[in-house]
Amino acid sequence: MVNNKNTDLVIQETKNWVSDFIIAYNICPFAKREFIKERIAYRVVFDTPIEEQLYQLISNCHELDNHPELETSLLIFPDSFELFHDYLDFLELSNQLLQKQGFEGIYQLASFHPDYCFEGIDEEDASHYTNRSPYPMLHLIREKSLEKALKKYPDPENIPLRNINKTQEMGSWRLQEILRNCKVQP
Repeated sequence: MVNNKNTDLVIQETKNWVSDFIIAYNICPFAKREFIKERIAYRVVFDTPIEEQLYQLISNCHELDNHPELETSLLIFPDSFELFHDYLDFLELSNQLLQKQGFEGIYQLASFHPDYCFEGIDEEDASHYTNRSPYPMLHLIREKSLEKALKKYPDPENIPLRNINKTQEMGSWRLQEILRNCKVQP
């Protein structure tokens, strides 16, 4: 895992990933509009105790509550959760906290990690890249906005299957290269 990255660099590499993978390959058909309109908040949380990381999650919920011009938020942990299983534990705590703080049904979390693996799927399967990112991160999504977008999108229930098929067609080697190229070269 990368240590001591500055905030601007982490945000730029995350934006590269959103632009060069998520949007370029239409992994999320709703991302392009928000990216172009700069309605995505990028928040970087460097190595801090888990309580502070959870506090930042709730702080991001309040930020979205208070700033309707922001559609969504990416909470990025560049030097935490090196192990995917530790990240999954954090994700579970995060979902529990959203519920306890009254944000269930208002926001939902999408999860991304450099070593993301779906349970029961071979580790080498390219489908994992649908949720692999330069850094561990949580994506806070407004549920009302998502529901509205899904109503307008043709065949939304097939987005995950389409992405799995697309990544498997591209292959792990190509996807590793795309992810690697998101990093800013010195």
